[in-house]
Amino acid sequence: MNLKISTKVFFVIIFSWQNSQAQLSSQLHDRLFTAGYAHAFIGGLYDGYYPCHKLKQNGDFGLGAPDKLDGELLMLNGKIYQTQSTGKTFEVSDKALIPYAVVNFFKADRVLALKKPISRQSLYAFLDSVLNDVNGIYAIHLKGKFTTAKTRAFPAVITKPYQPLADMLALQRFFNFETTSGDLVGYRLPGYMDGANITGYHFHFLSEDKKSGGHIIDFIAENLVIEIDQLYSFAVDLPKTADFKNYDFTKNRHEELKSVENGKKD
Repeated sequence: MNLKISTKVFFVIIFSWQNSQAQLSSQLHDRLFTAGYAHAFIGGLYDGYYPCHKLKQNGDFGLGAPDKLDGELLMLNGKIYQTQSTGKTFEVSDKALIPYAVVNFFKADRVLALKKPISRQSLYAFLDSVLNDVNGIYAIHLKGKFTTAKTRAFPAVITKPYQPLADMLALQRFFNFETTSGDLVGYRLPGYMDGANITGYHFHFLSEDKKSGGHIIDFIAENLVIEIDQLYSFAVDLPKTADFKNYDFTKNRHEELKSVENGKKD
């Protein structure tokens, strides 16, 4: 009798554990995870604090910045790639630290195809027409052929205190590509997430051969496959560093952020 009871209890525990794991998995697949804080990163907090192996526990898709602002980061299919200001692109070690990144476990809710050539601004307008939840959190993966593409990457910073990102625009390096295939990894985030995250559209590029990339500035693309994953929650990991504890959040950096995203001051 006791053995039967013990067996029943065992199976109840296993079932409950499996159920909780399934619920946790479902929650993680619908969640945006941010390591760091966008306002602070834009303001000059470039020292890495969050390890890439932990980032992979929170997503397999996303973008961010490397330690000391040494280029740009992109995560695709669970692998993290770094593009430096030299143009060199490589897979990042799990031990590497990052100051800021946004990731999620990507599972497409919708898949769309565009055959005709389309520019960056026209694509954003098209996406606005199909992403009908104005306050929705969207992860977006685009794959196709890029007739032209312009990306950028910042060089590593050396001496503290670091300058805000908008004051370093003269140091960014641009890369121009023609007739290349690749992926755009990015998000459209709503206005209420401003501060912790970069709102609006934000994409990074990775070439099909994984040898080129960077923050996307402009492009014309064709034969695009668009995968859209709508997310329903978000979490933020705050740095436990002295720099973050003493950072001044009172300054409005909205205009600076627009300049940084576009690669130039308006």
